[in-house]
Amino acid sequence: MEIDNQNNWDSYVDWKNRPAINNRHGGLLAASFVLGVEVLENLAFLANASNLVLYMSEYMHFSPTKSANSVTNFMGTAFLLALLGGFLSDAFFTTYYIYLISALFEFLGLVILTIQARSSSLKPPKCDLNKPCEQVHGAQAAMLFIGLYLVALGVGGIKGSLAPHGAEQFDESTPRERKHRSTFFNYFVFCLSFGALIAVTFVVWMEDNKGWQWGFGISTSAIFLSIPIFLSGSSFYRNKIPRGSPLTTISKVIIAAVLNSSSNSSKNSSTVIASMTSSPPPPVPTSKSIETAPSRSLSFLNRAVSDTPACGALKCTVQQVEEVKIVMKLFPIFACTIMLNCCLAQLNTFSVHQAASMNTQVGSLKVPPASLPVFPVVFIMILAPVYDHFIIPFARRVTKTEMGISHLQRIGIGLFLSIVAMAIAALVEIKRKRVATDSGLIDSAQPLPITFFWIAFQYLFLGSADLFVLAGLLEFCFSEAPVSMRSLATSLSWASLAIGYYLSSVIVSIVNHVTGISTNKPWLAGRNLNHYHLDRFYWLMCILSALNFMHYLFWATKYKYTSVTSRR
Repeated sequence: MEIDNQNNWDSYVDWKNRPAINNRHGGLLAASFVLGVEVLENLAFLANASNLVLYMSEYMHFSPTKSANSVTNFMGTAFLLALLGGFLSDAFFTTYYIYLISALFEFLGLVILTIQARSSSLKPPKCDLNKPCEQVHGAQAAMLFIGLYLVALGVGGIKGSLAPHGAEQFDESTPRERKHRSTFFNYFVFCLSFGALIAVTFVVWMEDNKGWQWGFGISTSAIFLSIPIFLSGSSFYRNKIPRGSPLTTISKVIIAAVLNSSSNSSKNSSTVIASMTSSPPPPVPTSKSIETAPSRSLSFLNRAVSDTPACGALKCTVQQVEEVKIVMKLFPIFACTIMLNCCLAQLNTFSVHQAASMNTQVGSLKVPPASLPVFPVVFIMILAPVYDHFIIPFARRVTKTEMGISHLQRIGIGLFLSIVAMAIAALVEIKRKRVATDSGLIDSAQPLPITFFWIAFQYLFLGSADLFVLAGLLEFCFSEAPVSMRSLATSLSWASLAIGYYLSSVIVSIVNHVTGISTNKPWLAGRNLNHYHLDRFYWLMCILSALNFMHYLFWATKYKYTSVTSRR
């Protein structure tokens, strides 16, 4: 069933709210400003997020587990707030204004964090051998978390608006423009990775060697610089006119279906709908046929269409019902990507602690543990253009389809790679602990005689998984969702990251609780990381990822594409 998702230029305006004009607004030039902004935006975010677990433990004196949970909660909140950014973009503001407002929030939060990092009086005192470390508390803790969650609010708004703003620059009524949009999503991930590359190398090195005030200061400068760059493309952008709250439409259809099903009017509605759907719809229905013939899938929602509704204010059109069905069908696919992001959360927490316990010396250079993501980032930057310019054209010739490799196939490849990544992570941790035992350093905090390059393997596989899933899910949600709900639907990609980070914290807490009761020794607790049973935790994540992959295969094989792009 195809909803009328074709672009209508009457639905777009320029930055002065004048009607957008074909060949003057939108296109690759307009989208290129978005790509440049994404480099700076992700640099500002990841420069601190990738190393934040060490800042929380070394300067704010949290325990390894508490610092890990604090970071995952912060990142989870940031990505979850992308739903708010997407909702506001669809309902009240354009993606153009949501980006600008969100960038200002992130800038303000980073200024607060920079001031705190610069002043020793705003941080807890350094640890002393004569007394235990004092964890941050009171006004200092308030300043820390106000800064962090202002950043989270800004990041959420940016994530929920920037990608759909770039994708909206393409008129999907032609195959050429649809291919350009697919290229945009691939290069969006490329630019995201480029920003991450600068963050985890140069900025992390500055944080470890010059002080955290430099790291926060660079992030502040980056997000500030992104604003004039974004504004410089204003005359080229086309901005989708908000069509009202998509959540209102979704709620209206669901409530109407429930009320009509429990009222006498639902009997008449069922009779009408049954007659409408007695014969199968044509293979490619027009928008007019959709208005008179609701699809058979999720037939419960068809009860929202009634000539005599239980409540007149809840009268729904067939088009509204079909749009809600499309969004609901996205949810199982979205839910299956959460487990991957739970695995990704380990790269910013326990994997950093692992690397910090190993030999990070490369020649005369001491590599910061938080720079490990450089491995998947470089790989993604190589793979993204190769995928777009070589793999996809080859797949198109082989499959004779416009997409070549479907969105769901890309997501499936990424989920499978996450299983491999967690198995490798478990094996590497077994090797790391064996070295700690054999060298007699099991109780020592000094670096182990094993290179941190072993950790690079789990980063490499999880980074590859992230490329396939994130790019695939962003384009899948944008192309499949109704026009009026695209920003919100695209935000599901970031919400999956959020829930994954929250789930990571929950799993860590559950594992410690259950193993603490059964063995009196929680897997993720001890004097240092060498006393943790991190290998068992990684095996658990591997098993959960495998079960999740099988769950995904069930929903992916049942899914029927709705968009023109996906079907051709």
